Amino acid sequence: MNHYGLIGYPLSHSFSKKFFTEKFEKENITDSEYHLFPIEHISELPALLNAHPHLCGLNVTIPHKLSVLKYLDWVEHHAKTAGAVNCIRISAQSSIEAVFSGEVGIKGHDFRLEGYNTDIYGFEKSLRPFLKDHHDQALVLGDGGAARAVKCVLESLGINFKVVTRKPQPGNLLFKDLTTRDIKRHTLIVNTTPLGMSPKVDEYPPIPYEAITDDHLLYDLVYNPEKTLFLKKGEEQGAAIKNGYEMLVLQAEKSWEIWTDKEKYP
Repeated sequence: MNHYGLIGYPLSHSFSKKFFTEKFEKENITDSEYHLFPIEHISELPALLNAHPHLCGLNVTIPHKLSVLKYLDWVEHHAKTAGAVNCIRISAQSSIEAVFSGEVGIKGHDFRLEGYNTDIYGFEKSLRPFLKDHHDQALVLGDGGAARAVKCVLESLGINFKVVTRKPQPGNLLFKDLTTRDIKRHTLIVNTTPLGMSPKVDEYPPIPYEAITDDHLLYDLVYNPEKTLFLKKGEEQGAAIKNGYEMLVLQAEKSWEIWTDKEKYP
């Protein structure tokens, strides 16, 4: 039996568990199972892998997308560029072979951990159909692991962006300092924060919504609820809106491809 799973903390609401369970049933995949592994500290990863020798792949969510990097033997180019990993492929490898390859991961174990960022794929593919020529300036709300993938995609698409955070960071704007002019200039606004996620549906990023127009596109990585207050407030101003559900489906399917397609990922 092949085992897959999700690491993160907490994991009370998991899209991945439901998605893969339904996928296995629908496609009659009988040799695979998907489990949740709520680990509070990434230092628990070696013990988890040792306790579950049939693990073939892991998805990674908050708060481990950045800290997991130090445990990986190899990191794919886009994930390395983003500095964040949300998908790990686990394959057999002798520790002697790892030493000769110069790779460093979890020492003393006969497996190889490869890191990927399928958020990049999911975000880009779900965003592209909504982009128009005037969406050439963006605001990225938040600067966590998910924001790394968003910034990577915007850079590849040639879209200039500014990151907005609550606390001062070099080069970033602060939520409290955002003006209507900032909003009008940046017609693509991407929320990468958990503000508005169920059950805290009354929360939303504090931006000047009155400056949003029908030229704007608001994209929320949150998918539950289907329409957050961030999206509702943008829609009320005439903006096009998009939630993060399609991105999640696309990144999950990409994870499955990485784990199982031996021709594309030998």
